[in-house]
Amino acid sequence: MTSNKPNYPGVLIAVEGLDGSGKSTQLYLVKRWLQSLKLKVFFTEWNSSALVKAATSRGKRNHLLTPTTFSLIHATDFADRYERQIYPLLRAGYIVLADRYIFTALARDGARGVEHEWVSKVYDYAVRPDISFYFRVPLEVSLHRILSGRPQLGYFEAGLDMGWSLDPYESFRIFQGKVFENYESMMKPYNFQVIDATKQIQEMQQDVRRIIEDTIDLSEYRFPYFPRIPQEFIPELQAAPIESA
Repeated sequence: MTSNKPNYPGVLIAVEGLDGSGKSTQLYLVKRWLQSLKLKVFFTEWNSSALVKAATSRGKRNHLLTPTTFSLIHATDFADRYERQIYPLLRAGYIVLADRYIFTALARDGARGVEHEWVSKVYDYAVRPDISFYFRVPLEVSLHRILSGRPQLGYFEAGLDMGWSLDPYESFRIFQGKVFENYESMMKPYNFQVIDATKQIQEMQQDVRRIIEDTIDLSEYRFPYFPRIPQEFIPELQAAPIESA
């Protein structure tokens, strides 16, 4: 990644962590909080580009994806969103919230045996986030949260394509364990802001907001003009900020 921040006015906040770490919930709360402050905010999430959606679905459905092709499809998804959404909005002075960034590729592709250096070079055009949150949760806690509410795991989600185990739950446990190790190894090199994901939702949100406020001057991202629209037509702005303890 580009370590030196390019000359644009926006800021990029990314969240990472194992499935079940609560990162998506926390980023959603951040989005609602920032919107309630009438700030310029844009949200993007992993594997959401319409460009490769059909190919991804077909490849998963027919079990056609090798670790490398899986990696490249996600890289294509990211490149499309980066070119059309992330970077233009950073240049436009927005706070961009990313539910997973390139660290997800490094963690998951690495777990599937794809070389770390190769994956890094694939994404080397991407700017480094201003804040990279890592929601750190013990593996067993993450597995319990996911498996207790998931009646069936997908083939690739469980890592069955790797042949570690024929049992989807055991394969998922092995896969998530490898992903966890990769995240742990990235904490210091990428300066992750580590959040204890075993805390209550409100406690985590207070920690996240404190870090954001200490790092970013939020007053710089207010809309210069906000139209007087009845609140019932702007549900995103109705959520009041969580009060600090």
